[in-house]
Amino acid sequence: MGTQLNMKTVRTIAELRSSINYDKRVGFVPTMGNLHAGHLDLISTAKKQSEFVVASIFVNRLQFAPHEDFDSYPRTLNEDTKKLEAAGCDLLFAPREEDLYPVPQGFEVHPPSELDCILEGEFRPGFFKGVCTVVHKLFNCVQPDVAFFGIKDYQQAMIITHMVSQMALPIEIVKVQTRREVDGLAMSSRNGYLKDAERAEAVQLYLALCQMRESVKAGNNVSSVEHEALSLLKARGWKPDYLTIRNALDLSVFNPNEKNGSRRLVALAAARIGNTRLIDNLEFTLD
Repeated sequence: MGTQLNMKTVRTIAELRSSINYDKRVGFVPTMGNLHAGHLDLISTAKKQSEFVVASIFVNRLQFAPHEDFDSYPRTLNEDTKKLEAAGCDLLFAPREEDLYPVPQGFEVHPPSELDCILEGEFRPGFFKGVCTVVHKLFNCVQPDVAFFGIKDYQQAMIITHMVSQMALPIEIVKVQTRREVDGLAMSSRNGYLKDAERAEAVQLYLALCQMRESVKAGNNVSSVEHEALSLLKARGWKPDYLTIRNALDLSVFNPNEKNGSRRLVALAAARIGNTRLIDNLEFTLD
């Protein structure tokens, strides 16, 4: 991957649109900043699958509940800009709140309840409405040919894919595999909140998913596998929201007795260690 040292940064939608080379295949990577190697994997993939790469950095107030970490969410624009430039990004869109929301955002995108009200949506009501609203607006601002999302946010990537399809947006969605630390912990901007002891413990979330996968593949009862995983994490001091096995295509509850049911599954987890909430997932196929 070559190094590019002339990335342009713009704040306003007008500057953004006048700076994009629409004669080329435009790839888009939306982020909230505080970039890590997983984000740079998205840029790398975008460079391979498009000709002009746009990244955005915007901490979206709409997807944070009042008790969540909007104000304290790490904002590292200078460091992020250097990382994007070194990775070969062509254009950075870093709007201020007044640039993207010059008036209160009264029009919103509401995902269907069967995807919105389960898992993350159950524990973070309104989260996906905020995500879909800002992503749809960013898509309108950038007008990309293709956009790239990491599957660590598995449900989010699925909902955005459905949104693009149902809204008939002319955008291809590419999902990129999760980048992990050496010990298996999924890379996340929120990992920076972890204290040393919590960081050492954090890998247990990934290990719990691995154990769930192996147990289900061995033919064990799914409900029992989920219950055991929850109990083990709680015993280690975690506060889990969910550890569950779902159908990978639509996140419906897995029924092993369903004829012609999908054999593609995903183990999903969300749990809090100390004050930090982590999510992760692991796709697998039943033999």
